[in-house]
Amino acid sequence: MVQDMIKGVGVALITPFDNYKVDYNALGRMVDYVIAGGVDYIVALGSTAETATLSLKERDEVLRFIVNRTDGRVPIVAGMGSNNTADLVEQLHSFNLDGVVAILSVVPYYNKPSQEGIYRHFMAVAEASPVPVIIYNVPGRTGLNMTAETTLRLAHATPKIVAIKEACGNIEQMQAILDGRPEGFLVLSGDDGLTVELVKRGGDGVISVAANAFPERFCGCVHKAMSGDTAIAEAEMTQLTPAIDLLFKEGNPTGVKAMTAIMGITRSEVRLPLVEGSNALCDAIKMSIAKYDLR
Repeated sequence: MVQDMIKGVGVALITPFDNYKVDYNALGRMVDYVIAGGVDYIVALGSTAETATLSLKERDEVLRFIVNRTDGRVPIVAGMGSNNTADLVEQLHSFNLDGVVAILSVVPYYNKPSQEGIYRHFMAVAEASPVPVIIYNVPGRTGLNMTAETTLRLAHATPKIVAIKEACGNIEQMQAILDGRPEGFLVLSGDDGLTVELVKRGGDGVISVAANAFPERFCGCVHKAMSGDTAIAEAEMTQLTPAIDLLFKEGNPTGVKAMTAIMGITRSEVRLPLVEGSNALCDAIKMSIAKYDLR
């Protein structure tokens, strides 16, 4: 079952750039680095990948590269989202998803559809997708919240929708989904800092930004929580929280790219309208890496 492949830590992989072109050498290093660090699966073409600034050709090339570089070592999920339902359905019929176990699809942004509109959008996505679907609620990016009621309606409506990445920031909303979900439906944190608390309540893991930068430490913490060592996991998460907070201080993936650049894995380049991290942020990240031994 695909659900067995997407528990634990998925990393929302960054897309490294060199002079605004995809840096495939650095992308290969990132794939190897996060796998060696213990991630359970890779999420390609998510928000952290700056997919909004990649052309369709670049998206295809990046995904093919990640599939080939991973070479079956861990499963791969691909981000496939849009605020144009018809266009997304067409992409799902034509985009090469070979080697992908599931797609991650975000709540439609900017349009601000009703809950009924969100429901119908995801039902159309589920029907069109050749692989299972993880729905993604992130009100901070989309401008609206998919309610727990809508999530559960989707979870019960079709077995094609197998999980939610929930980044609403509201643990009680996440609890409502846990309480009402059908058997086999996974609840994944979209907030690194809430992962241990969600797992304590019965959640199934996280799709993480932090795992790009310090995968060994972060994965170790989450895996302890999932094996029931919650006290140790909570103590470790407390140590990691200041570093995690820095990753989002000037936006994502600005912060995480600043950290991977300082670590010598990638450059810190982002594509406009994003800009690189400030000197103050980079100084704080350097101090954090040293203080918490994140290398």
